Amino acid sequence: RRYKVLFHNDDYTTMEFVIEVLQRFFHKTATEAMHIMLTVHKKGAAVACVTTRDVAETKTSQVMDYAQENGMPLLVTSEPE
Repeated sequence: RRYKVLFHNDDYTTMEFVIEVLQRFFHKTATEAMHIMLTVHKKGAAVACVTTRDVAETKTSQVMDYAQENGMPLLVTSEPE
C-alpha cells in the first residue's frame, strides 16, 4: 500500500521555506516546488510525494523536525493513498 506525504497550509510558514523543504527532502526542482507550494497556499494542502509507508513516515518526521528547528509551524502528514 502506498502513502501520500501531505503539506498543509498555515499563516506563518514562509513560502520560501516550503520551497526549500520540497527541494531538500523531496528532491523537487524549483519549478515543481513552486507548483506544490502554490497548491498548498491556494487549496490548503498538497501531495509532495507518494511512496511506501516507511519512507513517508520518515520524510514526515524529518521535515517536521527541520521545521521545528527553524521555528516554522509547518504541518506535514502522511496517509494511505
